[in-house]
Amino acid sequence: MKIIESTVGTYELVNNYKDAFDIVKFQERYLEEIFDKYDFIVGDVSADVLRLKGFYADLSKQQSVKEIPIHLNESCNYYAGYFILKRIKL
Repeated sequence: MKIIESTVGTYELVNNYKDAFDIVKFQERYLEEIFDKYDFIVGDVSADVLRLKGFYADLSKQQSVKEIPIHLNESCNYYAGYFILKRIKL
């Protein structure tokens, strides 16, 4: 388990496929008003552009953590690097 302490919060790096996580790019793309409500953040990198998407831990909500594999398969380029962060609430 790797803990990431960033300017936008503390996270556990759950998966870092193709070493895609870059803390500087993550902090630049992160918008508090959009992503602070989510328990998980998924980032994928294609053509050197980072895209972020949030997911909830609560399985009864839309955009729950169980939809992460679907998002990766349907919305990300094949073989693109990606990472999954889990928010640690202090």
